[in-house]
Amino acid sequence: MAIQQNSQGYLFSRRYSNYVFILLFLLYMFDYIDRMVVTSMFTHIEADWGISHTQSGLLVSAVYWAIVILSFPVSLLVDRWSRSKTIGIMAIMWSLATALCALTGNFVQLFMARLLIGVGEAGYAPGGTAMISGLYPIEKRSRMMGIWNASIPLGSAIGVLLGGVIATSLGWKHAFGLVAIPGLLVAVLFMFVKDYKTVDLSFFDKQNNKIRMERKDKIREFISKPSVIFTYLGMAAIVFVTTSMLTWLPTYLEKTRSLAPDAAGKMASSVMVLALVGAPLGGWLTDLWRKTKANARLLFPALSTLLSAVILFIALTFFRGGSQYILLLVFGVMIMTFIAGAAAVTQDVIHPGLRATSYAIAVVIQNLLGSSMAPIVLGKIYDLSDIQTALSILPFVLIIGSALFYFGSKYYVGDMEKVAKIKLEVAE
Repeated sequence: MAIQQNSQGYLFSRRYSNYVFILLFLLYMFDYIDRMVVTSMFTHIEADWGISHTQSGLLVSAVYWAIVILSFPVSLLVDRWSRSKTIGIMAIMWSLATALCALTGNFVQLFMARLLIGVGEAGYAPGGTAMISGLYPIEKRSRMMGIWNASIPLGSAIGVLLGGVIATSLGWKHAFGLVAIPGLLVAVLFMFVKDYKTVDLSFFDKQNNKIRMERKDKIREFISKPSVIFTYLGMAAIVFVTTSMLTWLPTYLEKTRSLAPDAAGKMASSVMVLALVGAPLGGWLTDLWRKTKANARLLFPALSTLLSAVILFIALTFFRGGSQYILLLVFGVMIMTFIAGAAAVTQDVIHPGLRATSYAIAVVIQNLLGSSMAPIVLGKIYDLSDIQTALSILPFVLIIGSALFYFGSKYYVGDMEKVAKIKLEVAE
């Protein structure tokens, strides 16, 4: 017999929920280690194969293009089949694809292997977000989303750090093989975790009649919620900036401070790893503010993103050396405080049976407009001018993101009132 969520809002016991959460955290961390390890190896790859800065950017964009193409169909599989099994299969696939990068012999082969990493990673963020939304009660959703998303900067920083260190000491191809192994082990473990029962896609009309959702109803579920549309676009703006920083900050530090690749990689990873503080802090502050301000899950990202824009502009325009680095560290804390509230909104205002699909739409938009474009756009500006000019556009992108979150906050409360109230059940 299926077991409903308990009186505290947990689907499983708190201990088991935390165990599943830890595995989800580790997988997201390894996801970004595998995704970003290449960035601090650009100098080595360019020297070995004679490729351009734009081609280096393509090695990052390749992952995001695959994610853009496959996130939506994979998310449908997650929502309608099994979150745990789909996540486990995807993680095994992206780990093996990362190991394959070590065996490539030219740019085209490495580009194709990077595409395969994106194929594996396509549905992980939607699947993981849907699982966390089911594991924990709604009043803790921003907090847990914040902690989970802290794995992004942690994994990115570790990937950037390991790429530079291993490339310098052993050669850049060894980095791909070494970072693939841990994620593969965790992926196998995740294949055996419990899941929640697939949610019936239905809603109740004004006469309280249960109606099964048709395609037009599913489409209406999204286009009738302005708060989530603004959230998707706001997230894309922030992701454009964070991907740009992850991709090109090591190079910026190499060129402006005359650092070796491994030293630049360490400094860049230190900046982005501070989002480990920012993401959970943002979640805690957002949930705290939500007790008195119903639309805090979008108002807080609007304010924190605007502050991030100001800090980054000042750091890039007026400072150099140690003082600039301190400001970049502050930026590293602030930039990810948005994610907890924004990610929660993608789940809050959408039917529980479409949660993975909702985050998949967020992933497609943020990768299409943000992650896949950022490395190429900044790489092209760098080719035409210099790395300083390339990074100088980023504060203005953040201002756009802040405005989008603010507009979304105006609709959040009304959109919450439209959501079907359905309790989740443990799968038999």
